[in-house]
Amino acid sequence: MRSDWLTQGPAIARFEAAVAARCGARYAVAVCNATAALHIACLAMGIKPGDRVWTSPNTFVASANCARYCGAVIDFVDIDPDTLNLSVDKLAKKLAEAERAGRLPQLLIPVHFAGQSCDMANIRQLADRYGFRLLEDASHAIGGSYRGLPVGACSFSDAAVFSFHPVKIITTGEGGMVVTNDEKLYRQLLLLRSHGITRDPDLMEGENEGAWYYQQVALGFNYRMTDMQAALGESQMIRLDGFVARRRELVARYQKAFADAPIQLQSVIESTDPAWHLFIIQTLRPEQRRPLFNALRAAGIGVNVHYIPVHTQPDFGRLGFRRGDFPYAEDYYERAISLPLYAGLSDEDQDYVIEQVLKGLRG
Repeated sequence: MRSDWLTQGPAIARFEAAVAARCGARYAVAVCNATAALHIACLAMGIKPGDRVWTSPNTFVASANCARYCGAVIDFVDIDPDTLNLSVDKLAKKLAEAERAGRLPQLLIPVHFAGQSCDMANIRQLADRYGFRLLEDASHAIGGSYRGLPVGACSFSDAAVFSFHPVKIITTGEGGMVVTNDEKLYRQLLLLRSHGITRDPDLMEGENEGAWYYQQVALGFNYRMTDMQAALGESQMIRLDGFVARRRELVARYQKAFADAPIQLQSVIESTDPAWHLFIIQTLRPEQRRPLFNALRAAGIGVNVHYIPVHTQPDFGRLGFRRGDFPYAEDYYERAISLPLYAGLSDEDQDYVIEQVLKGLRG
């Protein structure tokens, strides 16, 4: 606050460097929120009107809307009922059908739901076979790992996006970031986040007229993060490992407490260490969800549901999607409850949550 900068100053570069270093990525571009990050990542990858982009229906609407902002045609791949992430088997089947129909996607956006990485190595194999690009929606997953690599290393993708919304693992109030190892993609992201304007003579057309001079060389956006937000984010990065360690402790306590309870828990993919943004329980039958949800809310517990399947939203219905299109995502939604999970949750408060869940299940 005492510095000479409030926006797009040195704190931005420090925060970007901290995230890139933690993830093992070459480049990072901070923006005002993760939706903006998804949007400019799609544009930087060349997504244009009429292109096809696929994602998971079990996500927040931004994972699909980013493609629509580019004029692309959105579609979904159903989830695995155990991991709750995009199903590799369903993806393989849908790609084979799309190839026969001449309707392969240009981009896939796998969503690391609840902080657990998708099976990116096998998804990468399909991307190489069918020729589409990969953008990881890692909004839930900073601090997690897959096959011994940090989420965001982009070893199996073109880029990854993080969210720093207040409910996420670390926060900048609002904010997002794209990480990548692709220098060309990085340069395009820098342009797109700030009006498409540059002062770099190498990117300009014609003669540089002086120190004041700039050019708009692309149609960009005002998606910039402030220095104040970046300074908060940099301080949060110092605490990231502690936050994630505590979340893992809390998840282990939940898993032990509910081991014999009549509910379904999210399975963990082999060689994956989730960051655990969310902890989900599923009732065995849909009709059990609302009474349990209401009982927990009545007991003062701030449970929620993540997520309403994107394709069931009215705006997506106008695109032709219908209930029944992605049955695993729909079945999951009808039985899901998100329990409190944050680094500051005490053992005592968690014990109360566990007690009330077990009480609610007994009816």
